[in-house]
Amino acid sequence: MGMGDRGTSNHSGVTDFILVGFRVRPELHTLLFLLFLLVYTMVLLGNVGMMAVIMTDPQLKTPMYFFLGNLSFVDLFYSSAIAPKAMINFWSESKTISLAGCLPQFFLFTLFIVTEGFLLAVMAYDRFIAICNPLLYSVHMSTRLCTQLVAGSYFCGCISSILQTSMTFTLSFCASRAIDHFYCDTRPLRRISCSDVFIHKIISFSLSSIIILPTIIVIIVSYLYIVSTVLKIRSTEGRKKAFSTCSSHLGVVSILYGAVFFMYLTPDTFPELSKVASLCYTLVTPMLNPLIYSLRNNDVKAALNKLLEKKSTIL
Repeated sequence: MGMGDRGTSNHSGVTDFILVGFRVRPELHTLLFLLFLLVYTMVLLGNVGMMAVIMTDPQLKTPMYFFLGNLSFVDLFYSSAIAPKAMINFWSESKTISLAGCLPQFFLFTLFIVTEGFLLAVMAYDRFIAICNPLLYSVHMSTRLCTQLVAGSYFCGCISSILQTSMTFTLSFCASRAIDHFYCDTRPLRRISCSDVFIHKIISFSLSSIIILPTIIVIIVSYLYIVSTVLKIRSTEGRKKAFSTCSSHLGVVSILYGAVFFMYLTPDTFPELSKVASLCYTLVTPMLNPLIYSLRNNDVKAALNKLLEKKSTIL
């Protein structure tokens, strides 16, 4: 199919795309591959390690760690939808991805990134209950409610992904096969479509607003209550302890939403900036999340030490 076949072929004629990736000199591809490999290895070790610690330590059988375990699961899977193919393309001449490969990559990434947004809102609500209503915490955050909140997060991610994927892959792609990105994403796919994308943009923006606004409102309101409650604590030690339970979550929220907003506010005329922002939330955030939670959390550090001691005695 020629690059200039606009109007002569459509979506049904496209069997594959070209992932352009980062527009850098060929000699830098090896460096980028090694960087991706290092970061992805840390993502795997960090998130699998976090899930193993949470599942094996009885002291971590609390709502907060149940949510954190799911966050690690989500981080692991959405980075795995992107990183392996991106690394293969650093060594590939053609840099192609089939339509059958592009569609599931798009679907899985959207599913897990949206789920992560809802999980972070759930975790903010959990911290709000823990700090503002500590005596009623075990009553409010029952096992049933926690399971429902997590299931609801996955459900919202799934519905959003079905809508986004069906909207995007019903567009006609006859302008070009070259996706100016390192994975299949909405904006670069829209750019190579010869369909009228105005309605698609409106629906996509509305869907993003429905997802992002409620989650951000829950996070902001939760933290406003948390801050006002913590400021009423008279002892400095008490304040420090209360804030330390929230600082990790706040760090994770800031990195993820900061990168997402930066990407969506970057004009289409600067695709390389969008790629850098995408890199932050596709690989950097999943790498940092377990580090932030393990380095700033004494319970996780103690559980990790116990697990490592067990392994060393077995060996």
